Amino acid sequence: MATRRIIASTSFRIVTLFASLFILGGMVMTVMSGLYSQSTMRQQIRREVENEGHETFADAGVADVRHLMPVVQGLIAHEPGFHYLLQDPAQAIVVGNMLHLRPVPGERWLAWSHRLPQEANRDIVYGIGYLLDDGGYYFVGMDASPLTHLQHALWTTILWEIAGFGLIGMAGGLFLSSLILKWIETISRTARSIMHGDMSRRIPLRGTDDELDHLSESLNAMLDRNEFLIASLKQVSNDIAHDMRRPLARLRQNLERAIGTSAPSDTMHEQVASAIGDLDAALEIFSSLLKLAQLESGAWNNEMEPLDPARLLESVLEPYRSVMEDHGQDLATDIMPACPAITGHPVLLRQAFSNLIENAIRHTPRHTTITARVTASGTGIHIEIADNGPGIPAGAMLRVFDRFVRLDTSRTHDGNGLGLSMVKAIVRLHAGTIVLSDNSPGLKCVIHLPTGHR
Repeated sequence: MATRRIIASTSFRIVTLFASLFILGGMVMTVMSGLYSQSTMRQQIRREVENEGHETFADAGVADVRHLMPVVQGLIAHEPGFHYLLQDPAQAIVVGNMLHLRPVPGERWLAWSHRLPQEANRDIVYGIGYLLDDGGYYFVGMDASPLTHLQHALWTTILWEIAGFGLIGMAGGLFLSSLILKWIETISRTARSIMHGDMSRRIPLRGTDDELDHLSESLNAMLDRNEFLIASLKQVSNDIAHDMRRPLARLRQNLERAIGTSAPSDTMHEQVASAIGDLDAALEIFSSLLKLAQLESGAWNNEMEPLDPARLLESVLEPYRSVMEDHGQDLATDIMPACPAITGHPVLLRQAFSNLIENAIRHTPRHTTITARVTASGTGIHIEIADNGPGIPAGAMLRVFDRFVRLDTSRTHDGNGLGLSMVKAIVRLHAGTIVLSDNSPGLKCVIHLPTGHR
C-alpha cells in the first residue's frame, strides 16, 4: 500500500519523467556520437585499404600474379599492419599471410578466425578483393579490431550513462519536484487556512516574477474578490437579521397587547397567540443567524477560560435525564473522572453539547440508548454523543452542517436547520473538529477539542 502511494504521488512522477528524459537525452547524444565515430573510423580504414591496393598495382605495373608476387612479398615483410593474399587462377595460394579465400571481388569483412593463420590476430578484418587479368585473385586488408573495440566501448558507455544520467536525473528531478511541490504545498496550506476561517490568508510571492509568481498573483486576486463577496454577503445577512429583529419585536409587543384585550375563548385570541408563536420562531432564527456571524468573526475569542469539559458535559446532561425518561429513552455515560482542562467558552460549549443531546432526543424513537462519553488523547479531549437510533444516510453527514439543512423534509419535528451549523461554528472557534459517523446502528458525533488551544 505504501509503495502504491509513492508510485501514485506527483513527486514520483516528476522524478521518473525527469530522469527518463535525462537518460534518453544522454543515450541519444552518446549513440549519435558513437555512430559518427564508427563511421569516421570505417571510412578511414576503407581509405587506407584502397590506397594500399592502388599502391600495390602501381608498383607491379601489370595486374597479374607474376608481376604482383614480388611486390606482395615485399609488402608482407615491411607492412605488418596489413593482410595480403595472392592466389593463382587455380585458387592456390602463391604468397600471403592469410588462408585461402574464395575469389570474390569488392569490399569484404572477414570475421572468421580460419581466414588468418593460427598465430595471427583473429579479430575482424576489412579488405578489398581484386580479380586479376590472368584469372588470379588478390586481396589486401587490415585489422579492423579498433572498430569492434569502439562498438564495445559504445555499449559500455551507454550502460554507464544509464546509471550516471539516471542518478543525475533523479537528483535533478527531486530538486525540481521539491521546488514545484513546495509551491503547491504553500497553496495547499493557504487554502486550508482559508477553509478554517482565515479569509485574509494569501499565497506568498517568491519574488522571481516568473510564471509561478504570476499564477500566485492571479490566485490572490481571486481570493481578494471572493473575500469581498463573502464579506458582502455576510454583511447583508447580518444587516437583514439585525434590522428585522426590531420590527418583529415591536410587532410581538403589539400582538401581546392585543391578546390582552381579548377574552381567552375568543377566536381572535387563538389567532394572535399563534402569530406570536410564529414570531418567536422567526426571532429565534434571526438570533441564531446573528450568533453564527459573531462566532465566525471570532467575537468570543477574548472570553475564553480554563474549564473541565467532563464537568461541563455532566452539568448539561443533568436536566435532560428527566426529558429522556419522559421519551422512554435511556442515558449511558462514560466520562473519565480526571479530565485534562481545556481553554474554552463555557456558555458556547454548553450550547453545543445541548444542541447535540436535543437532536439525539428529538430524532430517535423510544427505547433508544443515548451515550455520552469523554476520553483524552495525546492531542486533546474527545467528547462523543451517540445513539442506537435510525441514524442518517452517509451522504448527508457533511451536508447537515450547512445552514437551514433539515433531513426531515416533512418538517414534522421542530427546528430551523441551524443547530448543527451553530455546533460546528462553536467547535471551530475552539480550534476543534467535529465528525459524524455510523454507530451501527445509529449516529455517532465526536468532537475533538485541543488541550493546548488559547
